[in-house]
Amino acid sequence: MNIFANQRILITGGTGSWGNELTKQLLIYNPKQIIIYSRNEFNQVTMKRIFDNKKLKFHIGDVRDYVSLNRACKEVDYIFHLAALKHVPICEQQPDEAIKTNINGTQNIIRAAINNNVKKVIDVSSDKACSPLNSYGMTKAVGEKLILNASQLTDTTEFMCIRAGNVMGTAGSVIPLFIDQIKRYNKVTITDKRMTRYFISLSEAISLLFTAINSKVTGSLFVMKMPACKLTDLAQVLIDYYGDENTTTEEIGIRPGEKLDEVLVSKDEVLETYEYGLTYYLISPKKEIQWLKKVRFPEYNSSTFLMTKDKIKELLNRGGFLK
Repeated sequence: MNIFANQRILITGGTGSWGNELTKQLLIYNPKQIIIYSRNEFNQVTMKRIFDNKKLKFHIGDVRDYVSLNRACKEVDYIFHLAALKHVPICEQQPDEAIKTNINGTQNIIRAAINNNVKKVIDVSSDKACSPLNSYGMTKAVGEKLILNASQLTDTTEFMCIRAGNVMGTAGSVIPLFIDQIKRYNKVTITDKRMTRYFISLSEAISLLFTAINSKVTGSLFVMKMPACKLTDLAQVLIDYYGDENTTTEEIGIRPGEKLDEVLVSKDEVLETYEYGLTYYLISPKKEIQWLKKVRFPEYNSSTFLMTKDKIKELLNRGGFLK
């Protein structure tokens, strides 16, 4: 069923990698309008030129600013909340700024959505919100709680949250960094050789996003099932493709707030977690869902199911990074 046909959609943080891909896929469903809400004027101008589509409307604004956000939400049917401060070291250095965007901004989204009778709000969270270690993860964890609690505040607007790991090629992604290091310095720096991370292509992430949106389950947290790998294996695949026999790796030490393994479902959440088709787990803290099967693992982290180097290469090929 096409729920987006002739609908008005708002995307916060819409000029980022997620926003660009989401916009491309949403246009297929013939919406009435897509409102790109973000702070960066240059990125909006660039995106407008790339898409050259009259269905796109660009609104300069910050999720910290309720008045601007409320104005942008007028007659909106669906909101995709992508805006966030998400670079771990920066959020560690300035946690007050992370709070303003990731917590206060989410509160503004909830308030504006309810005020404008928006049909559904979809918040995209992060694996770092699960058993958070850093300021970024802590603020995103609070954002999840706010979104899930918002379902109790209104019968008009539905709220749902999606927790995902790293998406290849997005701002700050390690893959473009590794490629650039190999090309410029013939060297790759790895913070810790024991480290594992989740990875999925951007197009696959957005497709999975739509699966959750079409669900009738509200007030719950959808967790993407994602492939993971050792960073040393990822680096070696990229070195085999872009480097030579002289390419080296250097271990530089873990950064403040970093984990060795990322977690998507913690040991404390398992009792409230269900299998939801082939692509998701569903965490439902408020109510038991009789028609879904509960999971049986102790924890779902990035060392649970590791890709081989061949699988990593396939993933990089699908993402367009080996060219």
